Amino acid sequence: MWNRRQFLGVSAGVATASLPAAAKAAGEGEPALRVGATDSVQFGVFANAPVDQSRAFQDMLEQASENDLVVFLAAGSYVLNDIRLPARTRLAGVPGATKLIFGGGRFLLFGRGCEHVELGGITFDGVRRNMDDTVRGLVDLRAARRVAIDDCTIANSGKYGLVLDGCSGRVERTTVTAATEAAIYAVNSTGLRIADNTVADCDNGGILVHRTEIGPDGTIVSGNSVERIAALYGGTGPFGNGINVYRAGNVVVSNNVVADCAFSAIRANAASNLQILGNNCSRSGETAVYAEFSFEGAVISNNIVDGAANGISIVNFNEGGRLAVCSGNIVRNLRTSGPYQADPPGFGVGITVEAETSVTGNVVENAPRYGMHLGWGPFLRNVVVTGNVIRKTGEGIAVSVVEGTGTVVISDNVINETPSGAIVGHRWTEAVTGDLAREGAAGFPGLLIERNHVS
Repeated sequence: MWNRRQFLGVSAGVATASLPAAAKAAGEGEPALRVGATDSVQFGVFANAPVDQSRAFQDMLEQASENDLVVFLAAGSYVLNDIRLPARTRLAGVPGATKLIFGGGRFLLFGRGCEHVELGGITFDGVRRNMDDTVRGLVDLRAARRVAIDDCTIANSGKYGLVLDGCSGRVERTTVTAATEAAIYAVNSTGLRIADNTVADCDNGGILVHRTEIGPDGTIVSGNSVERIAALYGGTGPFGNGINVYRAGNVVVSNNVVADCAFSAIRANAASNLQILGNNCSRSGETAVYAEFSFEGAVISNNIVDGAANGISIVNFNEGGRLAVCSGNIVRNLRTSGPYQADPPGFGVGITVEAETSVTGNVVENAPRYGMHLGWGPFLRNVVVTGNVIRKTGEGIAVSVVEGTGTVVISDNVINETPSGAIVGHRWTEAVTGDLAREGAAGFPGLLIERNHVS
């Protein structure tokens, strides 16, 4: 055991001599976090040691926290368990070469109420081992005031990969793979940025931004690559989503590339003041982009959806879901099959909206059922559909004409190759009119249809 006097004497010498050489040996381009750091060997923690180093590792963290030091971990493996992060934790490694491996026990890394947690250039490997019920992730942080995770890898967790509960800070340039739950679970965040990460091959979810109760959150999810997300727990939507926002308001989901998810590429439930912007979504198993249930305010713009059961759904006015802009999106190559038996009207719909929504400047192609679906029964109010291009769909636009629907304007759209009609009135799933693009909508006072070009 190191006493305080020994520790301070050694760390001063290491800071001025050992670490600059170690950092230089590892490569000029490695993270600046290492410069001036204290080498873990000064605390008796060695790479590739043949013995369990958990006690020595824990003591090292406690002493480094007390003295506000960064600790450098050389390339190699460190088999650990039950490590509790102290108030100030700063660890730096060699990206792709410094590996903390879960050796069994209750958990690998857990921190509660930390002032500062900084992890850079470290691989955390859970070896798919089971963990205690008191933790939810391989790296599990609760109420951390400032988190900075950069250029790390988190792999093979027996639960979530990374858990951030009530935390602020950032997760950047990090790879999270092969978790049995989701890759990143951020709940009740207090200012969080999840950016430029790679998430892949997780059993039940990708990046989750949740709150325990509906309220403002403000998390930014941007520039991530998310792919091959399964839904081994089944269900009809809680699992298998690339990016999932639940009850969290004021969230921005932008410029992500999301592919091969069992359910949605991006799914938001009860998330108000939401922005889903500029994402590329490929081969989704169910609806590619979803804003559903009790939300107010969603902007879904400039996204590409290529391959899904449904394209974009902005729905559940019956639950209070309303107020949206859907613009500038490309939706194509949809199908009528999905991961479960769909409720009416079924899969194969390009864009679905219901209330207080402007749908402008979108292009929908190859949607086998409807290019656009407006309303469900009486749940349709104040919708404008203008300036869109719809081609090669079963019906171009299916609009509800059930008693009690509100104002709908459908104008200046180009509708091409829709064998079942360009614009057709529906009572729920039943088509009850001819082609309103040709016949007009005189019998429906709340419905204005004009200047659409049909071919």
